[in-house]
Amino acid sequence: MLTTNPFDDDKLREECGVFGIWNAEAAASFVALGLHALQHRGQEAAGITSFDGISFHSHRAQGHVAGNFDKDEVIRALPGRTSIGHVRYSTTGSSALRNVQPLFAELAEGGFAIAHNGNLSNAMKLRRTLNRRGSIFQSTSDTEVIIHLVATSSHAEPLDKIVDALGQVEGAYSLLMLTEVGLVACRDPLGIRPLVMGRLGESIIFASETVALDVIGARYERDVGPGEMLIVNENGIRSFRPFASTRPRPCIFEHVYFSRPDSVVDGISVYEARKNIGAVLARESPVEADLVVPVPDSGVPAAIGYSQASGQPFELGIIRSHYVGRTFIQPNQEVRHLGVKLKHNANSALIKGKRVVLVDDSIVRGTTSLKIVQMMRDAGAAEVHMRIASPPTRHSCFYGVDTPERAKLLAAQMDVEAMAKYINADSLAFISIDGLYQALGDIRSAEAPQRCDACFTGDYPTRLTDLVEKETGKAGLQLVASR
Repeated sequence: MLTTNPFDDDKLREECGVFGIWNAEAAASFVALGLHALQHRGQEAAGITSFDGISFHSHRAQGHVAGNFDKDEVIRALPGRTSIGHVRYSTTGSSALRNVQPLFAELAEGGFAIAHNGNLSNAMKLRRTLNRRGSIFQSTSDTEVIIHLVATSSHAEPLDKIVDALGQVEGAYSLLMLTEVGLVACRDPLGIRPLVMGRLGESIIFASETVALDVIGARYERDVGPGEMLIVNENGIRSFRPFASTRPRPCIFEHVYFSRPDSVVDGISVYEARKNIGAVLARESPVEADLVVPVPDSGVPAAIGYSQASGQPFELGIIRSHYVGRTFIQPNQEVRHLGVKLKHNANSALIKGKRVVLVDDSIVRGTTSLKIVQMMRDAGAAEVHMRIASPPTRHSCFYGVDTPERAKLLAAQMDVEAMAKYINADSLAFISIDGLYQALGDIRSAEAPQRCDACFTGDYPTRLTDLVEKETGKAGLQLVASR
């Protein structure tokens, strides 16, 4: 079995996407549309839970939103004016249906559904403690740890239980929780993962990205603030800030790759940010060339910016097919190798004899770049120069992004010159960390970075309890990160 996009295997995987709506007729149908817009954030599974004022209703399935939630009978089985949903990409552990979100449990206070984008960096330690207290887990998802912390809290009020539970976790989370007292939204104190609020008439919406508001015709109101908790019910919208104040550190890679280019993240147009990144990259690492070619699709905005800043023409030197399924069964190695061209192919008539600048968003293992450079050489390119719209990825992420272990990150094993030789490029250059911040309108403070850039710098903004215990030899269950 081969993933027909030969480049997907060497990308940092999107985390997850969440979408919720309060006070809408056929709320689940809006959630399905919102999840369609967030499909890029998780393509392994999807789920929706609704509440009709009396009962909770759930449908979870593996695969894309389309095919699972575009059937009338599925939406009719999810009645109610309040609903939350989740698209998922699991990174470790089982991809079984039991791990598909929203997760649901009947607590003493009533039904409780939760959808989580992020990763808890102390989930394994908390789970061991809960197991010893008698908690029985039904999944291997770190999200279920939050459910058990809520269920076992000694506080009386549901919101106090949630605050108590979240006060015990480390890491990143943007959460939507559907309860009998209302729809609750919350973002971790560092604001690592994004979450926005919108409005459609009398309906209130929460989503991972603004593009999900656009698709249902909703108006963007504001971001959910780092460390903010909101509850929406018949009494209106109430905002709390129950956690200790700290300097926010939103994920910088949302602007580089994860978010859709038509979204606005942290008040910044993702498309414009990526063009700016390409422009800074061109100024930092110029090279004489005939064409600027993006690696589709994520490299396109940065390549436009690079072209405009360098004065070198932008051309589609790699053509992507949009009509190939996710996987394609291949009978032998020779045919599997040919399958690389099923989704991306060189525009040979354009490339032949030309000096080409290839622009991509990142290099992870290096296998992608190796294939792309060879594709250009096979098409007759005179020179192939690689320019990367992010700094070298030298460290793993523990906040909801699927990063290989550090030993498999090319930039952790080689310097840039050695990497260029490995991928067989005539030259290779990355945007600097200061250049990346500049493209986003910031000046980076090494003492107090404004964003989480740990995958580039190794400067993690929280404790990594589970990792430390693993490295010191303490036993731990490997959990599925709720990205």
